[in-house]
Amino acid sequence: MDDGDDIYMRSWTGTIIGPHNVTVHEGRIYQLKLFCDKDYPEKPPSVRFHSRINMTCVNHETGVVEPKKFGLLANWQREYTMEDLLTQLKKEMAAPHNRKLVQP
Repeated sequence: MDDGDDIYMRSWTGTIIGPHNVTVHEGRIYQLKLFCDKDYPEKPPSVRFHSRINMTCVNHETGVVEPKKFGLLANWQREYTMEDLLTQLKKEMAAPHNRKLVQP
């Protein structure tokens, strides 16, 4: 949690260590900001990479994970957790269309 005094627990920082299966992300550490609006968990959190990253589902200028380009956010279900979100983003890094993209 970003703010221990936030009784609504809306703002979080997440960390992903790049997957180890021969990708350009291997060994890199990425930080993300997750924000859960008042409609969470009915609606997904917003996700923004704080670390610079090149992925097809991430806006290159803002670092925002674009819901229409990232299946878990596009098809969000109440049962999903922030851990599910981070795990799926790590899997996305290893996907064929992301695993060899040149990184900043």
